[in-house]
Amino acid sequence: MEKRDKAVHITLLAPAVNAALRQVRFDDAPPDAAAVRRVRAAGGAVPRHDVMFTAPSARCRGTAQALALDAAVAPELRDLDVGRWRGRSLDEVGREAPEEVAAWLSDPAAAPHGGESLLRLIERTGAWLESGAGQDSGAGGDVRVLAVADPAVIRAALVHALDLPPRTFWRLDVAPLAATELSGRSGRWNLRCGQPLTAPE
Repeated sequence: MEKRDKAVHITLLAPAVNAALRQVRFDDAPPDAAAVRRVRAAGGAVPRHDVMFTAPSARCRGTAQALALDAAVAPELRDLDVGRWRGRSLDEVGREAPEEVAAWLSDPAAAPHGGESLLRLIERTGAWLESGAGQDSGAGGDVRVLAVADPAVIRAALVHALDLPPRTFWRLDVAPLAATELSGRSGRWNLRCGQPLTAPE
């Protein structure tokens, strides 16, 4: 990869909560009406940015829309593929296939659902980060990127950027509408821990 002279500031914004997130369900739905109101109220607190992205999920696109962001959809930021578990809750799957859930939670290389392993998620999210979050390495000056991304993707970005053991993925909490900032260059990132996106006083 071409060495870059500029720094990239990437703010990863978690989407507003919806029923699937509240219930720990492997599903996707746009923010509900109450969540949209909270997003719009916090719109003035969106960090300064030059370019905007959103993950393809309905909750991320709905959050970006409520913030009036002209965000390009980035397929690289798609949520973790949970295969045949999609549409089900973690409790349901745990009751029917406890060994599979145990393997999934303990082995980052496991994909008992037939979808994507955590290692693969971390790898592709890391590739997006190392590309400068989709920025042309020839552009001059620092670049500020804002991306609305699912909590799993934000966790994966942190594991990659800080070179954490993959198992720490499960110990990182990402709150709805929290902004997490990574800044630096390819291979060297600094973290500014997540701050809630709230309306200015």
